[in-house]
Amino acid sequence: MERQQENKGETILEVRRLSMDFGGIRALEGIDLVVQTDQIMALIGPNGAGKTTFFNCITGFYEPTAGDIFIAPPGGKRKRINGLKVDRITSLGLARTFQNTRIFPNMTVLENVMIGRHCRSKAGVLGAVLRGRETLREEAEIVERSYEILAKMGLASRVNELAKNLPYGEARRLEIARAMATEPFLLMLDEPAAGMNPQETKELDDLILRLRSEEGISILLIEHDMRLVMSVSDHICVMDYGEKIAEGTPQEIRRSERVIKAYLGEDSDA
Repeated sequence: MERQQENKGETILEVRRLSMDFGGIRALEGIDLVVQTDQIMALIGPNGAGKTTFFNCITGFYEPTAGDIFIAPPGGKRKRINGLKVDRITSLGLARTFQNTRIFPNMTVLENVMIGRHCRSKAGVLGAVLRGRETLREEAEIVERSYEILAKMGLASRVNELAKNLPYGEARRLEIARAMATEPFLLMLDEPAAGMNPQETKELDDLILRLRSEEGISILLIEHDMRLVMSVSDHICVMDYGEKIAEGTPQEIRRSERVIKAYLGEDSDA
């Protein structure tokens, strides 16, 4: 199902003139980006364009050299998040996955999701040690909610499997499930279809659309598979050599000569 319309929701992420230097090398140059409620935004571009660096700046892995990053959770206050720690940004409602799947291989599928869920727990260290009534109740809720998330991801039958035994496509879905367990208002997916076969990619396509429609979250994704990008995205931002070179609807991006030259017209993937 191809997205044809522009999203007109409220702004939940605003990036202004974001730049990132590594020594004498400028990896990002003055990037502007806005993501709105209920929007699926894709970030595309050739290898080395700076897409993952951009993600790392937003989620606290890097502190940008210049620029501002603001979030505005639905119903919440606008906040500048430059320089905040990764766990703090996660607790504010931004969750992400990575190019290379980062699951805990020797833990069960359920335990992997429970780890994500614990960022919303209130028990603390003392509660975990004393294991009072409130702590036990909260732990039961974490298990229940984690199972519900896995069911939505089609992984309910895998809850007691070790994560390392999952097929590749299911391991990818598990990482998304763990990110969802943090209760994000914005889910950031870094190359979610990488390494997937066509059937797994189709299932991912359906999953992304369901997450938006059923969970009411916005999604910002980096992706190489242009069929998936054009199918699910409301809006696309194109980067090349650390700069934004185009932005618009899938239809507008298809017609952009600059984009075709930089990316869409090349045989190599991004």
